Amino acid sequence: MSEAIDQDALKRYSFNVWSYKQGEMVSLMIHLGDRLGLYQAMDGAGPLTADDLAAKTGLVKRWLFEWLRGQAAARLLDYHDDDRFELTPVGAAVLADETDSLSFAAGAFSGQIPPATVDKLVDAFKTGIGLTYQDLGASAAHRTERMLGPWTRKELVPKILPALDGVVEKLERGAVAADIGCGGGLALMAMAAAFPASEFHGYDPSSHAIDRCREKVQTQGLSNVTLHNQGGESLPNEPTFDFLISFDCIHDMPQPATVIRAIRHAIREDGTWLIKDIRSAPDFKQNMRNPLLAMFYGFSVSACMSSALSEPGGAGLGTLGFNPEVAASMVAEGGFSRFKEHDFEDPSNLYYEVRP
Repeated sequence: MSEAIDQDALKRYSFNVWSYKQGEMVSLMIHLGDRLGLYQAMDGAGPLTADDLAAKTGLVKRWLFEWLRGQAAARLLDYHDDDRFELTPVGAAVLADETDSLSFAAGAFSGQIPPATVDKLVDAFKTGIGLTYQDLGASAAHRTERMLGPWTRKELVPKILPALDGVVEKLERGAVAADIGCGGGLALMAMAAAFPASEFHGYDPSSHAIDRCREKVQTQGLSNVTLHNQGGESLPNEPTFDFLISFDCIHDMPQPATVIRAIRHAIREDGTWLIKDIRSAPDFKQNMRNPLLAMFYGFSVSACMSSALSEPGGAGLGTLGFNPEVAASMVAEGGFSRFKEHDFEDPSNLYYEVRP
């Protein structure tokens, strides 16, 4: 006879499961609010009715009213009497202010993964071969850019680069630099604009990402940027660069050891390589303290580990696989002798200053 199920435990477990379905629906609503400019319209406006928001946005009241109530139910908007809804300053920092807030997060909510991509992920569980970022399409490049944007725009040039020994001085005088896995080019553009005397090269195997980079270069009129639709393994096989960065991408690479060796060959003996990667520990039990750990593993299966296993024999590090111990070991094996960990209070990432 099977063991009787504890009904209270069943209710708690069921609630836990359905809470993730609720999260899926709320995620879609956040995407709609971001895409339609609703959070921006509510930022600093105080309590608004659906009529007020319709007047500000030109959108249909009935649809806005349902969305507003749903956002209040999710505790993302404050509810006031007479069906008025308010985006608080805290909420605006997370959902509306993409320019000045380090806490902006709405850009991560880009809608659901397309069914065709889900089908390919199902196949990956059977074949062991995942999807590249090229396979994931333009929307993935855009989502990644907006997720990583706040810290890159606000902290890279004024805070992070000055903490590296001698890097700012070199860039001010005129150096040759490269961004390996440049994505949409946020870091590349920020540095190129701040240091016009230096020459910057962006490498990325995703044509979607490189296309976004190219648009930014043209829009900003930057003449000191060269783009390469190639991975890091395609770097020059001789000392070329004074400074290199690789942000949130080593763990995505099918052959990270090959790329690390390529960087070692391409960096000058007095050069610096700055790595940014996910804040994690070697011990899963320690990582379990992270309340967002399940989200990171979701990112890994759907994107990071998938990319890292997108060719036979891929390393498959995944989102949490390049922790400080792994990073220090791999760069040493790749021929680097100096490794320094930096914690800039970025909630999701650690930074490693690496030298030959």
